[in-house]
Amino acid sequence: MPSTNGHGPKRAILYARVSTDEQARSGYSLAQQIEALRDYAAREGYGVLEEVVDPGQSGASLERPGMDRVRDLVAAGDVSVVLAQDRDRIAREPAYHYLLRREFEEHGTKIRALNDRGDDSPEGELTDGILDQLGKYERAKIAERSRRGKLQRAREGKVMAGRRVKYGFKLNEARDGLLIDENKMQNVRRIFRMVGLEGHTLNAVYKTFERERIPTPGGGKRWDRAFFRLAILDDAYRPHTFEEVQELVSPDVAARLEREQIYGISWYNRLRVRTRQVSESTENGRRYRKEARFTERPREEWIAVPVPSAGIPRDVVDAAREAIKDNRRTSSAGRRFWELSGGILRCAVCGHGAETRSIRAHSGTHYHHYYHCRNHHKNGNGACTNRKSYRAVDLEGRVWDLVSGLLKDPERLRAGLDEMIEAERAGMHGDPETEALLWLGRITALDSKRSRYQDMAAEGHITFEELGAKLREVEVDRATAEEELDNLQLRRARLEDLERDRETLLEEYAGMVPEALDELAGEERHQVYRMLRLQVHVSPNGDLDVRGVLREPVCTPMDTRSSIPGGTGTSSGRSGATGP
Repeated sequence: MPSTNGHGPKRAILYARVSTDEQARSGYSLAQQIEALRDYAAREGYGVLEEVVDPGQSGASLERPGMDRVRDLVAAGDVSVVLAQDRDRIAREPAYHYLLRREFEEHGTKIRALNDRGDDSPEGELTDGILDQLGKYERAKIAERSRRGKLQRAREGKVMAGRRVKYGFKLNEARDGLLIDENKMQNVRRIFRMVGLEGHTLNAVYKTFERERIPTPGGGKRWDRAFFRLAILDDAYRPHTFEEVQELVSPDVAARLEREQIYGISWYNRLRVRTRQVSESTENGRRYRKEARFTERPREEWIAVPVPSAGIPRDVVDAAREAIKDNRRTSSAGRRFWELSGGILRCAVCGHGAETRSIRAHSGTHYHHYYHCRNHHKNGNGACTNRKSYRAVDLEGRVWDLVSGLLKDPERLRAGLDEMIEAERAGMHGDPETEALLWLGRITALDSKRSRYQDMAAEGHITFEELGAKLREVEVDRATAEEELDNLQLRRARLEDLERDRETLLEEYAGMVPEALDELAGEERHQVYRMLRLQVHVSPNGDLDVRGVLREPVCTPMDTRSSIPGGTGTSSGRSGATGP
C-alpha cells in the first residue's frame, strides 16, 4: 500500500471501531486494531497525532463520537492520513466512504486501510469500489441468512438468547429454552394479583415497586411505567392448555410437550424494529443516542414459542387485563388524578365501581369533574337506579378527612391493621406450609391413582369405557386440589402484602406531622387507600359508607369532618351529589 509523501512531517490519525455485536465476539477488539495500526505507522514513518476509537458503534452511520473527532482533527489541518485496519472500519456504506474521502481531500488528507486493494488511480478506486459493493452484498446475505435461521429456530419451539431474557424467566443450559426464575417471577405474580384481585391501578403498582426498591428488569434505577401494562398483556404469563398450544405450533413442537402441563406463549417475530443513531447538540458537545421504532407485523407472521407456565391462574390474568382494558391517555379535559378510582368508590345501590367524567364549564376556562355509577351510565335505564353524579373535589375531600384522622392516631391505626391481618390469617385454616403440603400430597396421590387405572386397563381388568370414567373423576379431583393450592398461595401472598403495607403505613404516613399529611398529593392518598383496603360506597343522597381497616361501622356526620373512629365509618350528608 503506498504511503503519503509530502514535504512536511507525515502525521497520521489511527482510527479503530467495533460494533456492539462485534464486542461480543473475540478476535476483533479495539486493542488489536490499534496495535496493528501502530506497527504500520512506525513501519511507514508516520507520526501518530492521535488514536481515536469508537466502541460499540455501527459502521452503518457516520454519527459516531470517534468519527466526529477524526473529522474535526482533519478540518483543523496538518493531517496526512487517517489509518484504519479495514475499509469497513471507516464505514460500511460505499457512499459514506466516498463522502469522507472527498471531505478529507479538501484538507489534504487521505484515507488508508490495511486491506486496500487498489491505489489512487481511477482503476484503483474502481477496484476498491467494487470490493466495497461486494462486501455490502455479502453482509446483506449474512443478515438475511441469520434472520431466516432465527425464524426456523422459533418454528422449532426454541427461544432466541438475547441480551435480556423475559422478566421472570432465565435461559436453560443450552440457551434455547426458558426456565422459571422464581425470585423474579414472584414479582410478576404480584403485579397480576395487585391489579387483577386487589384492584390496584398500574400507577399504584409502580409506586409500590419503587417504594420497596425492587430491582428493575434491566438493572436501571427506576421502573419503566409501561412495563406493568406490557407484562399484563404478555401471553408468556397467561396459562395455556396443551390443546390451545397445539393449535399454535407445529406437530413436531407439540409432540415434545406434555399433555398434562400448562404453558405460556412467547411470540417471536411479532414486532418489526428499526433502529438508528441520532446525534444532538448539547452544552457539553454532541450527545449520541439510539432511537428505535416498533411496528407490529401481521398476526399470521407471529410465531408461537411455548415457555414454562408462570404459575398465575387464568382468571387472575383475565381480571388484570379487564381492569386495564379501558386505560387510555388522559385528555386535556382531565389532567387530574382521580383519588377514588380503581374500584375504591362504588355505588351503594348496585355495588358497581364508579366511573369518572369531566365537563367543560360554561365559561370554557376550566372543567368540572364528577364520579358516577358505572352500571347506570353504561347500561342505561333499568340497570341501576342511581342516576346521581358526585362532584369529585367534594367527595375526595370528605373521604380524605375521614382517613387522615385515622392516620393521625397511630395507636388506633396499628390496632386496626393488626385486626385485619389476624382476620386474614384466621381464614387460612391452620399453618399454610402444612396445608400446602397436604394439597401437594393429594395431587401426587391422584397422579399415582391415574397410573394404576391405566395399568388395570392395559391388563384387561377394566374396560376402556370404565377407564375413561375413572380418569374423568381423577381429573376433577386433581383440578379441585390445584385450585385449592393456588388459592392458598394467593392468600399467603395477600397476607405478606398486608404485613408489608402495615409497616409502610406506620413508618411513613402515621409518623407525619398533620400539616405534611394534609398536603399529600392525590396519587399518594390513593396509595394510602389501597394499603388500608378502603371501600367507599356512595348512596344517591350522597351518604358515604367507608369501610377499611376495622370492621364495625360508626356514623360520622359529614359536617363534623371527623376521623374514622376505629377505622370504619359512615359519612352522612347530601353535599356533593348533583343531578344526572
